[in-house]
Amino acid sequence: MKREEKNKQMKRRIMDNAMAEFAKQGYGASSVNTICAAQNISKGIIYHYFKTKDDLYLACVEECFKLLTEHMKENISAGQNPVEKQLQDYFEIRMDFFQKHPVYQPIFCEAVISPPVHLKAEIQMRKQVFDTLNVSILEEILELLPLRPDIKKEEVVEIFREFLDFINAKYQIAHISTQEFQMREESCRRALNILLYGVIDR
Repeated sequence: MKREEKNKQMKRRIMDNAMAEFAKQGYGASSVNTICAAQNISKGIIYHYFKTKDDLYLACVEECFKLLTEHMKENISAGQNPVEKQLQDYFEIRMDFFQKHPVYQPIFCEAVISPPVHLKAEIQMRKQVFDTLNVSILEEILELLPLRPDIKKEEVVEIFREFLDFINAKYQIAHISTQEFQMREESCRRALNILLYGVIDR
């Protein structure tokens, strides 16, 4: 086997073990020693590929958002359904990804809801593609709706971000369950629906 392929396989083993550890324990309680012990990988080998625990954690976060973004791009259909159906589909596609890849759910939650403070800026950089996709989806939806003359698309996007901050504050605990995550996703969907349509019976 070529050295390049061996390096690729070893890095994958480390990532898989790290992913499982971070998903189970979160960043704060996780341990490089545990990651090593899972498949008898030496610390020296881990630090050959990743300089620090932070680098390893950020690699896991980056992979999570990269694969989630790809999944959404492949499955979302823009403009073919009524707006409310598009919103429902959007959140169902997100949940479908985490049902197929449950190890990423706790990593996503920690990165979005309660990221390690010293890594917050680094995490934001690694989820930028995902955030950009979300904004573009919301802007496409807004194109289909008659906004009030005094409201701009950019304002709606910013208000929804503030809604998300409020929702995320509710779930800022060390580790949220799958059920709590589903509740968070439903809260996001309802918040966006209320933002777009208001609270008055139409």
